[in-house]
Amino acid sequence: MPAAAATEVDQTWTIREIADEFEVTHRTVRHYEDLGLITPERRGTVRVYHRRDRTRLALILRGKRLGFPLEEIRTIIDLYDRPRGKASQLEYVLDQIDERRTDLEQRRRDLEDAITELGEFERRCRADLDRLA
Repeated sequence: MPAAAATEVDQTWTIREIADEFEVTHRTVRHYEDLGLITPERRGTVRVYHRRDRTRLALILRGKRLGFPLEEIRTIIDLYDRPRGKASQLEYVLDQIDERRTDLEQRRRDLEDAITELGEFERRCRADLDRLA
């Protein structure tokens, strides 16, 4: 089939195209491949990325942005390939979102407490400095 007639399903990408599209390095893409998170086709020494690899890379990077560890991301994207597929994946992701949100909210409270404590410490230091002047 001529390249121009290739359908979206048949579309493939090189490592350069994938890396450029997602604004990551070739090394990052190869790292996810080494971990088995993406599995491009090999044509000699050339990696050929299919739609599935592209989708999985998008999910990996989204998970990383949200602070999920790679093993959790692996579980989430692997669930998609199991029976029940998307339903079990979404149920699992919703549980992980709840856990992540709880963790982030606690971190925010901890940061707010630390900022308040730092402000109080600064106030005391300034007052002590004023007394010394």
